[in-house]
Amino acid sequence: MRLVILGGSGAGKSTQADRICRHFDIPRISTGGVLRDAIASKSDLGRYAQPYVEKGELVPDELMIEFIRMRLCKSDVEAGWVLEGYPRTAFQAEELDFLLDDLGQKLNWAIYLQVPEAVLVNRSLGRSLPDDQPEIVQRRVELFYDRTVPILEYYDRRRRLLTIDGDQQTEAVIQKIIYLLSRTECKTNKKDEQIVHNS
Repeated sequence: MRLVILGGSGAGKSTQADRICRHFDIPRISTGGVLRDAIASKSDLGRYAQPYVEKGELVPDELMIEFIRMRLCKSDVEAGWVLEGYPRTAFQAEELDFLLDDLGQKLNWAIYLQVPEAVLVNRSLGRSLPDDQPEIVQRRVELFYDRTVPILEYYDRRRRLLTIDGDQQTEAVIQKIIYLLSRTECKTNKKDEQIVHNS
């Protein structure tokens, strides 16, 4: 199972990604974690990325895709993975597909946790993190919608989008995700069996 999880700040991406990973026994790949590991190990890519991370700027696309490539080449991802924090733009979604084709891997689904804007703002403000000031949070949510709508359209055109109502209790959200993933997986397997049977 190879999944991308999408949602605004406060949508519950990390929580749901962790639960999905436990259910399917696959690793969660957080772009923040990948960057921190690369910087800590003082790799060449880590040194290139460090100035951007320290300034709070987005790491350039060509660097990010190399980080993702390195992570997806590790042995622990053979059974699948959940990618969190990437892609952030439609261009990155397309680049990720090119990379997966190159690696012989295929994305099963992009899961979008749909949460109303006001709820995202309230959840973020409730976390009391240093950068969760009202103006910053509001701007972050606006940027998220600007960038995310094209990503959703990209995956929807490829019939790879699962939209989940994220404005529910955590347990209800994960149950819905697992139910839909199991159902879609069964349909895929049946199609494969028909193809084998007919060939």
